[in-house]
Amino acid sequence: MQTNYIKKAALFLFFAAIISLPSSVKAQRYGTALGLRVGSSDLNRTVGLTLEQRIQKRISAELILQSDFSRNTTFSALAKFHRPIISKRFNYYLGAGPALGNEESFRKIPETRQIVHTYGNSTFGLDMIAGLELTVANAVISIDYKPNINIAGREEFFRGQVGISARTVLVKSKEQKKRAKRRQKAKKANSSEKESFWEKLKIGPAY
Repeated sequence: MQTNYIKKAALFLFFAAIISLPSSVKAQRYGTALGLRVGSSDLNRTVGLTLEQRIQKRISAELILQSDFSRNTTFSALAKFHRPIISKRFNYYLGAGPALGNEESFRKIPETRQIVHTYGNSTFGLDMIAGLELTVANAVISIDYKPNINIAGREEFFRGQVGISARTVLVKSKEQKKRAKRRQKAKKANSSEKESFWEKLKIGPAY
């Protein structure tokens, strides 16, 4: 079921990328993007928030908070590496990061073949992610597969989830670069003022 879901969503993004190529020239590489993520797994369906921040040209950080509003709520902090496919507006990405949660768990007792279902388990694990991402105008749309490896708190070692995210660009990459340059200039100006101050006094700064 999840495989068919991934194929359909991936094909949709691929054709959308081709159709949007003429307009993607006007699309801006995002610096900060915020939106919604819908997840689907064999266990449940989740809805949550996703915040992505561009750190370097091909590296970003993503925070995901998602819940099924019943028995499972998780938080992930991911570092992602991007590579362009058709253009810089359509890329694939790979990433990983720690994950915390409050989840249900299933444990099978071999002797009786009974399955024990527990709730409210505090979990810790590792999330990995692989996906496709398309940027059109001020929107960032992505399809991903996000497996989770449990380290503590849950009986199942592995859980996989397919997700679709739609984000709006809050800060464009160009604006982010301009802000960084302004901070660097301000830092250099402050440093020059301090040096000039000590030169006027003709003494060195006290350590």
